[in-house]
Amino acid sequence: MNLGIKANARPFCLLILINVFVGATVGLERAVLPLIAKSSFGLVSKSVTLSFLISFGLTKAFANLFAGYVCDRIGRKGMLITGWLAGLPVPFLIMFAPAWGWIVFANVLLGINQGLCWSTTLIMMIDLAGPKRRGLAIGVNEFVGYAGVALSALMTGYLATAYGLRPAPFYPGIAFVIAGLALSCFVLDTRAHVCSEAGVSPSRPAFLQIALLTLWKQPAMFSASQAGMVNKIGDGLVWGLLPIFWSTAGMSVAQIGFAAATYPAVWGICQLLTGELSDRWSRKWMIAAGMWMQAGGIGVFLLGAGVPIAVTGAAALGLGTALVYPTLLATIADAAQPAWRASALGVYRMWRDAGYAASALLAGTLADSMGIPTAIAAVAGLTFCSGVVVAMRMSKTE
Repeated sequence: MNLGIKANARPFCLLILINVFVGATVGLERAVLPLIAKSSFGLVSKSVTLSFLISFGLTKAFANLFAGYVCDRIGRKGMLITGWLAGLPVPFLIMFAPAWGWIVFANVLLGINQGLCWSTTLIMMIDLAGPKRRGLAIGVNEFVGYAGVALSALMTGYLATAYGLRPAPFYPGIAFVIAGLALSCFVLDTRAHVCSEAGVSPSRPAFLQIALLTLWKQPAMFSASQAGMVNKIGDGLVWGLLPIFWSTAGMSVAQIGFAAATYPAVWGICQLLTGELSDRWSRKWMIAAGMWMQAGGIGVFLLGAGVPIAVTGAAALGLGTALVYPTLLATIADAAQPAWRASALGVYRMWRDAGYAASALLAGTLADSMGIPTAIAAVAGLTFCSGVVVAMRMSKTE
């Protein structure tokens, strides 16, 4: 079985297209869902508003873990199709929800969809690319996924301005889910590529041992895991609190949508370059620099609200995330053996995406008790400290 992106161009390109729809599905919520909480359901508490992030983050975290475990033992394609089936009700639940609890449940299903589908496309693209080009494969995967997020966020912002917050902005979501499910039926499973890379019959340690290596024992994977969680705490802040912060300051829904789309757009586009560079440069210093740049971008939001400041902060945050995001995944893929790489990636993505729930608890509590600016400052400080941990803990060769 040949490895490499060129040798597997057709299945690789199919996975690229599928991941556009994965990103677009979650991008539906980026600009308007926190505004729906206030306008449609009268929610004032930031902690209650961010409850959708807790349900999404925890569900996606464990879906990542499950996807990695099953992909190593059974196969990839079934996970991908299952994830799309879980996502089918999501647009309808958000469009017609009579109570906020329905939105929270929709995000449970969205978490399953994102955990299974995004994890599986990523694992399969790494399988196809082989060891020499996995950074590029990860960069391409994340680029197209977050391009889908950005375009979807921009679209929903303008649809909400023209037609209201519900249901019009979520009509495209129906097409996204159906298209993703249909295309996934034509995917070729990549377990044979893993066996080809391993060179021998695959063997793996116990799953608990894999988890301990990923989260604590192995220095590179520990550094990546803690940075991944902190990265998602910042992402949760942008998703859950900043639309409220900007709205309170007088920005329109369309302006909020544009600012919300800038962050994943810069992040996604730049990953085409940073994913490739992570195969050539020191992963350690790309991660550390990216965390510090993210901290600076979050700090820009403290200068006030308004389109110029919002877009500047979002662009800086997106660039920092682009330096970090594919590089963290490549670090995990480097350190794990092919036979248990999917499980290690699942553990990492579980821990990373638990950061959404941590963000809702941390930022929501601080915003309710001390105001949104305090929550922004706290997340910026935590992100900077995470970069320091990477600089001190990872070895120079990584």
